[in-house]
Amino acid sequence: MSLENQGVDYKSLRVITGKTADWGALSKDCVAFANAQGGRLLIGIEDRDEEPPAEQRIAADLLEKVRRRIGELTANVSVAVQSHRSQVTGGDYVEVLVSRSTSPASTTDGHYYLRVSDESKPLVGEEIQRLLNERSAQPWETLTTLGVSRDHCDRQKLSTFSTRIRGSDRVKDSVKEKTDGELLDHYYLSIGPRLTNLGILCVGRREDRARLGTGPVVQFIKYDDAERKVNKLAWDDHSLSPMEMIEDIWRDVPDFRESYELPDGLFRQHLPIYDEEVVRELLVNALVHRPYTQRGDVYLNLHPDRLEVVNPGLLPLGVTPRNVLHQSVRRNNELARVFHDLKLMEREGSGYDRMYEVLLSQGRPLPELREGPDRVSVTIYKRVINPRVVDFLAKADQTFELSQREKIVLGLLAQQEAMTARNLADALELADARAIASWIGRLLNWQVVRQVGRTKGVRYYVDPAVMRKLDFPSHTTLARIEPHRLSALILEDLRRHPRSSFGEIRQRIGPEIPAHQIRKQLKALAEARRITYEGDRRWRRYRLP
Repeated sequence: MSLENQGVDYKSLRVITGKTADWGALSKDCVAFANAQGGRLLIGIEDRDEEPPAEQRIAADLLEKVRRRIGELTANVSVAVQSHRSQVTGGDYVEVLVSRSTSPASTTDGHYYLRVSDESKPLVGEEIQRLLNERSAQPWETLTTLGVSRDHCDRQKLSTFSTRIRGSDRVKDSVKEKTDGELLDHYYLSIGPRLTNLGILCVGRREDRARLGTGPVVQFIKYDDAERKVNKLAWDDHSLSPMEMIEDIWRDVPDFRESYELPDGLFRQHLPIYDEEVVRELLVNALVHRPYTQRGDVYLNLHPDRLEVVNPGLLPLGVTPRNVLHQSVRRNNELARVFHDLKLMEREGSGYDRMYEVLLSQGRPLPELREGPDRVSVTIYKRVINPRVVDFLAKADQTFELSQREKIVLGLLAQQEAMTARNLADALELADARAIASWIGRLLNWQVVRQVGRTKGVRYYVDPAVMRKLDFPSHTTLARIEPHRLSALILEDLRRHPRSSFGEIRQRIGPEIPAHQIRKQLKALAEARRITYEGDRRWRRYRLP
């Protein structure tokens, strides 16, 4: 069994039995799963365990009681309740399978919750209204409000769509054998005799796409160093489907195809200024995950040092700039399926991971995601922090056959020299530094990455021996110095320079050493009475006793 996550939660049997039964907590979790993507509640397994106790048995009438109480305490929540026997311990547990609700789910006393990562978070204020808007009885994609006949589609677009679907290795043979008309029904481009909004968007005629009102419009604006507009392109005539628009934008913006020349011994290595895979992923996110019930243009703002993609609407409920690397919420289900089957996007939830991997492998900073009051922007930077990281990561991948997570961690550490567990967890958008183990495990086993310190003082860095072996020249640094060596360095410095301030000590022994590490060692030395001080705060001066 898996640990608790977005789709699984463990509960003690005490939640549904005896005087400690907490039906309110159970109903809250069911509502949270129903408003997210559905999920499983495993009752009878303690939070810290993975299997039920061997002697535990579930009475048949308890299953009916659970089903009845959830129905009494929730609205728009559909569950299936059954018992299972563990093959490991032989103990019983209850599985409550919660389906994704097509309408907003709530408790009967009017509270709304949403499953985010491994927590059931309450929704308040505007969040409830967003849930009501996003979880309508029928998705926008499958509405047929314009009343456009399925025979009134663009035949050329339908033929191109069908040809690409039949040529995709992501589509089953049974789907490839369908006629063009059957493909319309299979992908919900039509329902009955009418084209859906999704059908108009993908294979409809230009005039019908314009009538939608919220069909995507993209503007590309280039700025110079003085923030003056020097070029503008627009895709606003509704003649292109979203799939065609991505190809057209990549072809018509020459700036996206420029590249650097990096020295590589006697040769030159070409590095794209903006990687095609990253740009396409940004465009896919802007077109697939936007709310099509809201008007607004997509802006591609190209500055001398960065590309900024601005999309109307907010992130899907439950996704924030702090968890986008791990949280995946579907907003336009059927459009995402079309893009996936046409090989325009990867499986759900992997696009942002791939952007991290590509940007770090090119020695670039991570993308910056910001959410405003009515829009979302993603910024990627042109600069290469360390050109040698590119060659180092390529050789490391060839040598060790790294996974995607390992490439991301190694790219971060190669750029930063050394990172504390907390800083690394923040960069990976992990709530708990203990979760780093699943990202860095094999790198430590292979001794590609080294670890120093304990508990909160743990720091990670790339082993210098590996860097030398893979021809990665790096300058000497004290950023990875061990605590006992740092203490010795401070004592030697104070022997030579008594009555020194913190700033003076740090400047002499190594400004690259994190300030909090030096402060920690000064405090430890003072408590051990190996050094003394006078004054306070910025006037404090240190000396040997």
